[in-house]
Amino acid sequence: MEIRLNDNCTRLGDQFDLLGSQIGRIFNKSVKVLAHLLKNLVYPVPMSSVKKNLPIPSRANFNGVYVIIDVFEIEIEKPSNPLYQALTWSDYKKCNTIKYIIGITPDGTIIYISQGYGGRISDVLVFEICGIMDILPENSGVMADRSFKQMDAILNTKGCKLIRPPSVSNSTKPSKQDVLLTKRIASLRIHVERVIRRVREYKILEPHAGLDVTLIHNLDNIVTVVPGLINLQSPVIKT
Repeated sequence: MEIRLNDNCTRLGDQFDLLGSQIGRIFNKSVKVLAHLLKNLVYPVPMSSVKKNLPIPSRANFNGVYVIIDVFEIEIEKPSNPLYQALTWSDYKKCNTIKYIIGITPDGTIIYISQGYGGRISDVLVFEICGIMDILPENSGVMADRSFKQMDAILNTKGCKLIRPPSVSNSTKPSKQDVLLTKRIASLRIHVERVIRRVREYKILEPHAGLDVTLIHNLDNIVTVVPGLINLQSPVIKT
């Protein structure tokens, strides 16, 4: 209930006739066990399986895509330590956040979730250090949005290719080919947005949940539990 509804320990204690501190201890212990079990439901799949389940409309243009990545951030309470305030400040969200990279196959299965990083860090740096490169097959494709710039050098180490919408400029009009490519990428990238929307249905991970600082040490476990549960739900893309 705490993960799904972001209920506080005091109210849950009243509901189950327990002290709030007891609820907190039970939650901290249980979420670690759940994360240990459910992390096995989020794992890299073979490239052959990804190609087999690639949505039919995308097979002509994106049959080499292995993973679609995106970043989501969770607002936390402002830390009292000035260093932590600086490390978690997100210029994009204008608040203190923890940032995660999520990776899905083109058919909507979550195959990767990173550990949390302070909101100050760039998306590209998170991609470089989080370990997602370890699961990428050689010569595969990674689809991302425009925030993932200058990733080619990182991906070239495994012969992988970055697929993202063409850069836009106020001074030049996009070509017809660029517009078509942007639409084609958007039609496939929308599925990672749909998956993130499912993640946000667990209210403790809402964009502006204002997570209590006492829960931050368990946030990685919480974010491990939720994708495992989502992979047990009905597919994002209905065939």
